[in-house]
Amino acid sequence: MSAPARTVRRAAQVEADVHVAVAIVGGGACGLTAALMLADAGIDCVVLERDALPSGSTALSSGFIPAPGTRVQRAHGVADDSAARFAADIQAKAHGRAAAALVDAYAHAIGPALDALQARHGLGWMLLDGFLYPGHSVHRMHALPQKTGAALMAALQSAVEAAGIPVLTQAVVDTLVLDAHDRVVGIDYLRPDGQHETLGCDALLLACNGFGGNTEMVRTLLPEMAEATFGGHVGNDGSAILWGESLGARLRDLGGYQGHGSWVTPQGALMSWAVMMEGGVQLNCDGRRFHDETLGYSEAAVHVLAQPGGIGWNVFDTPLLALARGFPDFCEAEAAGALRRCDSVAALADCIGCEAAVLQGTLDAMRGGVPAADGRVFARGLGAPYFAVKVTGALFHTQGGLDTAPDMRVLRQDGTPLPNLLAAGGAAGGVSGDAVWGYLSGNGLLSAVAGGYIAAHTAAALVQHKEASA
Repeated sequence: MSAPARTVRRAAQVEADVHVAVAIVGGGACGLTAALMLADAGIDCVVLERDALPSGSTALSSGFIPAPGTRVQRAHGVADDSAARFAADIQAKAHGRAAAALVDAYAHAIGPALDALQARHGLGWMLLDGFLYPGHSVHRMHALPQKTGAALMAALQSAVEAAGIPVLTQAVVDTLVLDAHDRVVGIDYLRPDGQHETLGCDALLLACNGFGGNTEMVRTLLPEMAEATFGGHVGNDGSAILWGESLGARLRDLGGYQGHGSWVTPQGALMSWAVMMEGGVQLNCDGRRFHDETLGYSEAAVHVLAQPGGIGWNVFDTPLLALARGFPDFCEAEAAGALRRCDSVAALADCIGCEAAVLQGTLDAMRGGVPAADGRVFARGLGAPYFAVKVTGALFHTQGGLDTAPDMRVLRQDGTPLPNLLAAGGAAGGVSGDAVWGYLSGNGLLSAVAGGYIAAHTAAALVQHKEASA
């Protein structure tokens, strides 16, 4: 697998001008959440980010985070949710193949994490209660009012700046430094001028990335996505996995990932799956449906890519257009010319390039509340005018990575934890199991925010223990 050089070197200690309690590699939602929680605990940390401005996969997402038992959820009258119910939904989507201990840890941590970010750092969550995302049994999806990942990143960056947390950008970490007992003592990183610098630390959190941007790794580990558009961040180069392999760490669920069956083409934007959940359909170039859209947008990527040309059409009507326009990503796609209006079935058939009779049969099968061949039941049919958006399947981010204990410490092959190396977010194995269909809506940011929250508490305890023992 071709990949950037990510190495491990051994040394009893590092020669570094700067030493920090906790070093965090990666300035996405995971790394910044961890940094804020460490600051709250009075633990000094430094975030190292490869880009000139922290963004990562978070900025490219919709910014939606599922969580039970938050203040916002309760204020909306959702009283029947719990960590146990959330965990059950996660496992149901993953067919019981998600790491049980991690599912439980995330389900319990995410609510307190969002509440802490709101109460202590000003992130004003709202609950998306207009529809249920695939696999969720209650309304628990949280977002900032702007409903974008870019807004989420901007809010986290503002909070980090207000807390006075150093974020070192354009710092590409390439080497982890561990002593003979597998304890991290520092990291080496590359600066834009080509110079290497070293940072000493008492604990290290890898909050960096998955491997979706590493073509060779995707081709080897996710062959069904080898030719798919990558809708994630180029920084997802597999660094954490490469370091893990060098350390003899255990890896988990490398076949798991988040795809999306609604990547607008050729504009290159995301269209909200809410339209599908509320009655929209995906048709192929023959004018036929080809899967049950309500099962999830992740596995939809594989279904769309299996159609002629790897193309599908999202088809909906006026009420659903109003719903779609509530999402900034759709508005951008519409402004870029992605939306086609068709005033009749014949016009829609011309747009798609199919036979009108076949298309009419597809639309007729949606009426009357009778289950379709794939089991989906439509509350109503679609009416003219029809709207269509051309889409393809995309890979967004991978869900496999370093295996961790529920406290986010990285595990060796024998299941014992490394002393002070932690991983969370894209660097760690998630809670989607080992296949595309295991991804429950929001699992990516669940892993990032809950993982960062838990890792911060673990790192703080490690640092405090070291200081007490000194």
